[in-house]
Amino acid sequence: MAKAFEVIINKPWCKGCSLCIDICPKKVLALDERQKAEPFEMAKCIGCRQCENICPDLAITVKEAENNG
Repeated sequence: MAKAFEVIINKPWCKGCSLCIDICPKKVLALDERQKAEPFEMAKCIGCRQCENICPDLAITVKEAENNG
C-alpha cells in the first residue's frame, strides 16, 4: 500500500511567495483566499518534500500520515 503524507503549513510564517506551489510535482498546493499556501490535494502528495525544502520561511512540514487501519 502506498504511503500517505501530510503537508502542514504554518500560516503565520507563510508569506504567499508560491515557490512551494510552483515546485510541487503533483500540484498538491495552492494559495487560499488569504494568499497563503494550502494543501488542497493532500491525497496526491508523494512525500518528496520539495515544498518543505524550497520554503524560505520554513513554514512547511511534510510528514508521513498516521495509518489508522
